[in-house]
Amino acid sequence: MKIIRNKEVSISSWQNLIELNKFSSPFQTPEYFDFFNNVDDFSADVFAVTDDHGEIDSLVVLTIQQEKGLKAGFSKRGIIYGGPLLTSNSGAEKLFQYIIEYYKQKLIYIETRNFFDYSEYKILLGKAGWSYTPWLNFQLQTENPTAIKKNMSSSRWRQVKKGIKNGAEIKEAQSEDDVIAFYEILLELYKTKIKKPLLPKSFFKAFYNQSLGKYLLIFYEGKVIGGIMCPILSGKAIYEFYICGLDHKFRDQNPSILATWAAIDYAKENSLKYFDFMGAGSPKEEYGVRDFKSRFGGNEVEHGRFIYILNKPKYKIGKLGLKVLSKLK
Repeated sequence: MKIIRNKEVSISSWQNLIELNKFSSPFQTPEYFDFFNNVDDFSADVFAVTDDHGEIDSLVVLTIQQEKGLKAGFSKRGIIYGGPLLTSNSGAEKLFQYIIEYYKQKLIYIETRNFFDYSEYKILLGKAGWSYTPWLNFQLQTENPTAIKKNMSSSRWRQVKKGIKNGAEIKEAQSEDDVIAFYEILLELYKTKIKKPLLPKSFFKAFYNQSLGKYLLIFYEGKVIGGIMCPILSGKAIYEFYICGLDHKFRDQNPSILATWAAIDYAKENSLKYFDFMGAGSPKEEYGVRDFKSRFGGNEVEHGRFIYILNKPKYKIGKLGLKVLSKLK
């Protein structure tokens, strides 16, 4: 088996792997690799393990992120969104050994944010020094319209109907101005409630301009009052990357609830198999967002995260700094 990376990886072989691999997500596609390499504060590498016939056995797109200013030196990390595309134990072992060695002096830590069940690789990764953290998520099957409504809580369905009855409209973003209106609502949410750094505006504009998914926005009286940013893997799934709504200002329109429903309805109408909520927090902690998501009727899953710490002192300082920052804001 051989390791290749970046321009050495055949696009056609990569796309074929996406078609066949059970761990496929939009974030591991050539399109998202290019996207991450063409927006501010991001870069990405792709690594692939090929077999003796030159076919790709396993592959991973790893995005590199860091904060600006003084935080830069304590926040440089590698994120594997969705999880790697794995086929065999030997391929997985070679892939993870290589990326650890490659980033040893370049990053503070590497983390996989799994959208799938990687339990068959858990022992292998544990032996290689990766730690596993339980992490919850919801995935909602969207192929059966009757089941969608049946599994949703009755109060949640009433809220969906109420929002539409009271004048809220679901529309796809038609311009950068629509995207910026969504971003401004999201930015305020991150400043006041989530208290974590938000990706730059250029990231959201590039997502729109490169047609990598959909912005499903909630309008009321011609104004954006909420929405959801959704990566899509054609024929498979739609994902909740970012969501927001001016719920306190527009209580009768329920913008956050309608934004979630918009993605579910889009999946149903476009023959996608499921809607992925992209995370519901640690099972060890109370999490209001988890309660919000659960009432849409999806299946709760625990696919967790794997993390490999490359620089323990900087990792500890970075974690401490994030806690202090959240308390000060």
